[in-house]
Amino acid sequence: MSYPKSILITGAEGQLGSELVEILSKNYRTFGADLKDFDITDFKTTENCIKKVKPQIIIHTAAYTDVDGCEKEKEKAFKVNSLGTRNLSIVARKINAKFFYISTDYVFSGEKEEPYYEYDQPSPINIYGKTKLLGEIFVKEQLNNFFILRIAWLYGKNGINFIKKIIQLAKTNEEIKVVNDQFGSPTWTVSVINQIEKLLSTELYGTYHCSSEGKCSWFEFALEILKELGYKIEKKDKESIILKMENKELKSKFKEIIKLKGIKSEEFKSLAKRPKNSVLENYLLKLQNLNIMPHWKEDLIKFIKQQTISFRKNDV
Repeated sequence: MSYPKSILITGAEGQLGSELVEILSKNYRTFGADLKDFDITDFKTTENCIKKVKPQIIIHTAAYTDVDGCEKEKEKAFKVNSLGTRNLSIVARKINAKFFYISTDYVFSGEKEEPYYEYDQPSPINIYGKTKLLGEIFVKEQLNNFFILRIAWLYGKNGINFIKKIIQLAKTNEEIKVVNDQFGSPTWTVSVINQIEKLLSTELYGTYHCSSEGKCSWFEFALEILKELGYKIEKKDKESIILKMENKELKSKFKEIIKLKGIKSEEFKSLAKRPKNSVLENYLLKLQNLNIMPHWKEDLIKFIKQQTISFRKNDV
């Protein structure tokens, strides 16, 4: 079989990168690279390794994504998220490769009440957002043939994410506290990959928002996760909801009764500030009839169904 394009994916062991390698390798000659292969903060090593592969497309997902960790290790965050991105952009220019940079909703302050459009001015409030925004700037400085994709509230089958945390808590805790004053759009890795595939063969370069349709708070997201697992609402008040597990197949794995309690951001202790509003509008994708991102609830249902076997085996 001959492959029309060769693709290098950085961060190949990460949540998004690992699934990109798995899915795109079905139709493309795909190379996955992670820290063990080369360090993106070292320009010469990065250049030598990429020139050996000679990819036509580079999808850059590697990043220091621990938001609180970035506050403690500012220099590391800058080197990985900003300088690492610049190094890759320079090499992409040298070999004339299309470049995809995975950015974040955290480039925005979260003060706007409406969804953020591509033309809204970024104003990050934490180190992670600042270093990812600088990465965007470096991409634009070095390249013309680039796609910057801002994604939000990502989850997938690999790695750690909010859904897995809630599922784990439902096995051990009778009360789960979740922030109820931060809003965003939970986004499945598979949908992001499908959107990337739609853009791969185009030359419609630029900065795109790429998140699921609709919005919710973390509290509302947690509630939907529990409901999809098989919990039913027994009682609710202003601050909390009492749920009972009614899925017979999963009943032995989870707490029968759970109290889901909403809390304010101030009660959730963290080093980094989080945007109150992270909702992105996929405006540029829609203008060009390219948007295929589904509603977040549709994807959540599919994801939970796919993971049910794992839940039974207690793998999550």
